[in-house]
Amino acid sequence: MNLEYNPRLLHKATQVAVTKAVDRLLENPDLGQQKKGALSHIFIYKFKHNQQEYLLAYSFDTTTMTLVAVGLHEKFYRDIKR
Repeated sequence: MNLEYNPRLLHKATQVAVTKAVDRLLENPDLGQQKKGALSHIFIYKFKHNQQEYLLAYSFDTTTMTLVAVGLHEKFYRDIKR
């Protein structure tokens, strides 16, 4: 499965945590929870880093996984609806 992944300006430790989360998703894309309504094509995977919960939004099909967004919960869903 290919992955389209372009890390933003995250701290190095956060990039490592995101990479580990992505690796887990590549092994099992069903780990995330599918959203409903307008975001039904998006899956959300939650993981902890530095005692904070991060959300990783992604979509996938049989050959490609696309990382949509990574961030803290605050304003996360509002931002990915855009």
